[in-house]
Amino acid sequence: MESLSGGGEVVTSSSNSKSQEEEEEAASSYTYWVRNKTEAAAPLPVPQKLQQQSSSESQSQSHQLGSAWNRAGTWEEKSLNHWAIPRIKELLVSVGSISFSSRGTAQVEDVTKCVGDALVVVVRNKKRVSFTYELSLKVKGEWVIQGNKKLLGGHIDVPEISFGELDDLQMEVRLNEASDISHQDKIEICNDLKLFLQPVREKLLQFEQELKDR
Repeated sequence: MESLSGGGEVVTSSSNSKSQEEEEEAASSYTYWVRNKTEAAAPLPVPQKLQQQSSSESQSQSHQLGSAWNRAGTWEEKSLNHWAIPRIKELLVSVGSISFSSRGTAQVEDVTKCVGDALVVVVRNKKRVSFTYELSLKVKGEWVIQGNKKLLGGHIDVPEISFGELDDLQMEVRLNEASDISHQDKIEICNDLKLFLQPVREKLLQFEQELKDR
């Protein structure tokens, strides 16, 4: 804007040019948007007091199978040999003696071999048990052979015992060396010792049930 001064000079106003410069500067600058706090903004989190577990949740956890780390119960396998092997030996030694009519008697003296595994497996929070063992039982007895009493010993070998398959139990008999006994007498004594099959099976069935209940 121009105007005449008192001396006749032309005076140019700088207000117009200044305004133009400010507009150009504003146009070339960045604009930042900051949201102000409003009533619609999400409230700040407030600390909450932990609630006690419901009775149903506590009951569910009390029936959780397996270890504490395996809460999902997906898969867990645990050996029970520390309990199973001593228990098998204890049960089989408790079979007691068997009488073979007038021929004599025999008994299980010891379990000299018990090799295998007993396991409990947790799958999808369901428990399953299994076992497989190979056994050898030391036996001793007294037989009347040709009017004379003979003290004899031997072993009953059980090639395999497995969970759910005890009805098919098989055993083999080995006598200690006895040169003064005929071959036929040895066969009859071995047949006598095979009568241990039923009481041994009953003890193993007891073991199987105890394993299920663990």
